[in-house]
Amino acid sequence: MRRRLLAEFLGTGLLVTVVVGSGIAAERLSPEDVGLQLLENSLATVFGLAVLILMLGPVSGAHFNPVVSAADWWLGRRSGTGLSGQEVGAYTGAQTAGGVAGAVLANVMFDVQLGFSTTERSDWRLWAGEVVATAGLVTLVFALARTGRGALAAPAVGAYIGTAYWFTSSTSFANPAVTAGRVFSDSFAGIEPASVLGLVVAQVLGGALAVVVVRALYPDVAASAGDVVVPTLVTGDARDEH
Repeated sequence: MRRRLLAEFLGTGLLVTVVVGSGIAAERLSPEDVGLQLLENSLATVFGLAVLILMLGPVSGAHFNPVVSAADWWLGRRSGTGLSGQEVGAYTGAQTAGGVAGAVLANVMFDVQLGFSTTERSDWRLWAGEVVATAGLVTLVFALARTGRGALAAPAVGAYIGTAYWFTSSTSFANPAVTAGRVFSDSFAGIEPASVLGLVVAQVLGGALAVVVVRALYPDVAASAGDVVVPTLVTGDARDEH
């Protein structure tokens, strides 16, 4: 369990470092072109997320997202697959702490003053975008697990998030831990503290919607709950069979 929590901490933290760090770099490299900034930011996120899933997925499953962990528990709770309620709490804590640490690391590397973001993201249309982005993400990872295509999770999840940067109004945060981490960087990728609650509520609603959709599409999805986002292969762990 310690190794799994470390993997979730590192994975979420490095994901936020990629998002925030590439956002800062894009803002400095293309100061007059917001569209180009978003392209640079999204490309870095696509590849960075794919690499992190490949690197840390065999240890913890590469959830890096409290909504994914909660959906894993909910769908597998009756069959005893997936995470337990206690594990969801531990994963969420590790993911959130990692998100904050990742933002601080990006600030340090780019010499950005430590503090809270002042970028407001509280419009209802952004919330709608977060519902869509999160629902799509959660549906994707469970569909891949249920159909035995977990090996495609790294490129597929990376591609989905990169695409959602562009087709959602919010630019696709789809992750409460990442949302919380981005509060701590007053940069292109930042989120002001007052905007967090609305975004997180939208993400939770998106996750709940995805659970309904996944159960409708794959009624026996509970059998594969333990294989989300990818099967864990850590030896000496109570969940080696997954």
